[in-house]
Amino acid sequence: MKTLLTTTLALILSITAARAADAQPWPAWREPMLAKFADDLKELDTALATSPDAVPLLSQRGDRHLYLGHFPQAVADYERMIAIDPAQDAPHWRLGIAYYFTGQFARSARQFEKYHAYDGRDRENGIWKFLAQEKADGLEKARAEMLIYTKFDREPFPSLYEMFAGKKSPDDVLAEIKRKGLEDEMQVVFFGNYYAGLGEDILGHRERARALLEKAVSQPQARASGGPGYMWQVARLHWERLRADSAPK
Repeated sequence: MKTLLTTTLALILSITAARAADAQPWPAWREPMLAKFADDLKELDTALATSPDAVPLLSQRGDRHLYLGHFPQAVADYERMIAIDPAQDAPHWRLGIAYYFTGQFARSARQFEKYHAYDGRDRENGIWKFLAQEKADGLEKARAEMLIYTKFDREPFPSLYEMFAGKKSPDDVLAEIKRKGLEDEMQVVFFGNYYAGLGEDILGHRERARALLEKAVSQPQARASGGPGYMWQVARLHWERLRADSAPK
């Protein structure tokens, strides 16, 4: 009986905490940012109406669609770029991310495999291939078929790659960032929190995952220097999806 009461109390507290978190308003920067992307989209629609084969414009519009959560439209613009210029295919990792968010996980994994042939050093690409394949084929197969890297690229991706391979925990990665004295490196901390959060999500630790993604997205420095970068936007989209999935039904 005591165990049952303890379990029930823990469940109530967990649900209460989740509802309290979901009751909080979105950060103040979110709505103006999305409004700006919507304005950009209108301008790009107008420009593409007269120049429908302009690859740079399609690239920009695809990005804005993705930032706004219009994932099928982002896929369409990115694929159109490749139809016009096939040389765009192998390096087009953004298409792999768009496939991921539309739930086309097998196609997403294949796109990251193409990029690996283009750049065999970028472990972040390998992480995304793993993330897509884990959704398509399961954790065991995704780990067994992870891409091989032999050259160092950038922190904290070597340790993050080992984390997704099951050789380190998310906490191990974050502790390593601290041990190496990289806590003041904005990009390192951002990527560490973001991908450690995704690692926790794979392990089924949903609240911990959401907390780490929120920490990554909330870094003011990550939104500085000319505006949010592409991967910051992707982290935001992941965080928003986790937040929505955790909301009371």
